[in-house]
Amino acid sequence: MHYGVTVIVIVLLVSLLSFRALGALGISRFATWPAAAAHALAVMLMMTGSAHFMPSSVTVMPNYDDLVAMVPSFVPFPGFMVLFTGVLELLAAVGLILTRTRRIAGWALVPLFVLLLPANIYAAVENVTFAGEPASPLWQRIPEQLLYIGFAIWATGSLTPATRDRVPAQR
Repeated sequence: MHYGVTVIVIVLLVSLLSFRALGALGISRFATWPAAAAHALAVMLMMTGSAHFMPSSVTVMPNYDDLVAMVPSFVPFPGFMVLFTGVLELLAAVGLILTRTRRIAGWALVPLFVLLLPANIYAAVENVTFAGEPASPLWQRIPEQLLYIGFAIWATGSLTPATRDRVPAQR
């Protein structure tokens, strides 16, 4: 199994279904699909963001060295960029959990996921390994990156029709 993306998608989808099940059981925090999507994406980002700080001695999941290896040569300061994007992912995870910041966090993730796409393409083309596992193929990485973008937009609640009561126009 390709750790890099396959495990991440499984974590995302299992988290989504778990949070939505909790909502169906009456936990209001997870009462809507967008809220469950926001929390599922936060779980995924906690996992992927923490990998940016894992020492190379950690071999059961991607680590800092694995992530530096996937940074294309045209990106300056690859080590710093790995740490910086790790911080952004962890901050976004917190932002998704907090109702007040969920919308901005979700929309901020869209350009981040787009900016991370060249690294994913490079990793696939150059066969960069993650935790000793072969690189996942390009045909898999691009759709999965689109899935993450879709989840980020879904988590903002922007795809849900407004349910506000409309006041009739005054004559």
